Amino acid sequence: MKVTTKLWIGIGILILLSPLGLILPERFKAGDAWGEWGLDGIKELVGYIPQGLEKLAELWSAPLPDYAFKGWEEKGLGSLSFAYIISAIVGIAVVVLAAFLIGKLLSKKE
Repeated sequence: MKVTTKLWIGIGILILLSPLGLILPERFKAGDAWGEWGLDGIKELVGYIPQGLEKLAELWSAPLPDYAFKGWEEKGLGSLSFAYIISAIVGIAVVVLAAFLIGKLLSKKE
């Protein structure tokens, strides 16, 4: 089996395991994943919102906030797990496409 085939199989397994990010924190009452805090979460953890972060917070909004589709937040674990998997596929596709395009640009022979 080729190395790239093994890589894609591994990535596929990770995609299918991505709903664990929903299930495990719910099961262990863990709260948000480390580093995925919004402004409210940071204010709760630290006690204030850093001024620079507050200014930059509106600069970017995620295409799939909370890894789910708009209106799916209350649909249940099954629907949210499906949304997590779709979010993983979209994220990987964007990264692969960007890496492919950058590779093509850098390896262009003139």
